Amino acid sequence: MSEIAKNVARVEERIAAACRRAGHRREDVRLVAVSKTVPPERIREAYDAGLRHFGENRVQEAERKLPALRELDITWHMIGHLQTNKARSARALFNWIESLDSLRLAEKLDRAPQASRELESPLPVLIEVNLGGEASKSGVDESAALDLGRAISSLPNLSLRGLMTVPPVTDDPEGARPYFARLRELARVIDSARLPNVRMGELSMGMSHDFEVAIEEGATLVRVGSAIFGERM
Repeated sequence: MSEIAKNVARVEERIAAACRRAGHRREDVRLVAVSKTVPPERIREAYDAGLRHFGENRVQEAERKLPALRELDITWHMIGHLQTNKARSARALFNWIESLDSLRLAEKLDRAPQASRELESPLPVLIEVNLGGEASKSGVDESAALDLGRAISSLPNLSLRGLMTVPPVTDDPEGARPYFARLRELARVIDSARLPNVRMGELSMGMSHDFEVAIEEGATLVRVGSAIFGERM
């Protein structure tokens, strides 16, 4: 068994344990392997270990790597900051956009042509929310999330499925818990608005150091990189 396969097995055990503690079904949590800077051959190892969801941070890197993996049944998630001038390329590459943070970007994605019948239309998107108010991170303020959701609901080629966040870094994973709970509550508020074509069923939160806490707080997508591929150089 390869080192990556062993890492995947360990992460899966931790996810299953967190689901049991929280009373969640294991099948309700998807593991997104964060493959930024990871070469295609190592992504193949993770795929062979059973992973099917992978997340990339930059369109330029994805443009180089994805063609070499085209024959694999991978669902690609855009999880990094997406510039509006890359919207057309992102629409052609990714199955999910988790980092939608402005109406202008939403409109660009909505107008971008669907490049392949393999990509779902309308495009599933998540609103990224900057709960920590950190200038170094993208995402909308939580006070603006409902209005952005309302605007996205009128765009026919996008399907708003939920929210994503990257909380402030803390040494103790428990430090992220209040942010995960706030994202869950914000999703409930937006869901209660009953916006057309909007479902708040997905919460993308939690990374290698805190994904167990995120699952306990309701995460349905956890973005795990170093715990699978090792520390990046």
